[in-house]
Amino acid sequence: MTNSIDRQLSLEELEGQRWPEPSPDATGLVRAVHALRARPIGSLTVEELRRLIGQNVGLPYLLPLALEILRDTAPAQADGGFYDDDLLSAVLTVDPATWTRTPQFAQELKSILAALTDLSPYIESDIQAFLQATSE
Repeated sequence: MTNSIDRQLSLEELEGQRWPEPSPDATGLVRAVHALRARPIGSLTVEELRRLIGQNVGLPYLLPLALEILRDTAPAQADGGFYDDDLLSAVLTVDPATWTRTPQFAQELKSILAALTDLSPYIESDIQAFLQATSE
């Protein structure tokens, strides 16, 4: 799924768009998102991916990376018990229109969810909302 994305490129390069510098009174979140957009996507940590996805930034490029991480960690987490993951929550709560535009990502996420058990009640409600949004 992510093989065609050059992980050495930043979101700015992949999208062909450089955002203007944030204003001096911008929040820390705004400054962080701007800075992360300039970094190669392959160097982003899980927390940085969560932050960008949570802000609906760079989804066509970052969702495949997040899904890859979730797919790789789900089996071990399921075996270990309780699974409460901020990255999973960020992915589950993206704008529902995203799943309409990228049904292959929605299907991948459904496959990952099938491997998870003993989830946080907070994640469970996000899962139900995601499943409802993608059932149409």
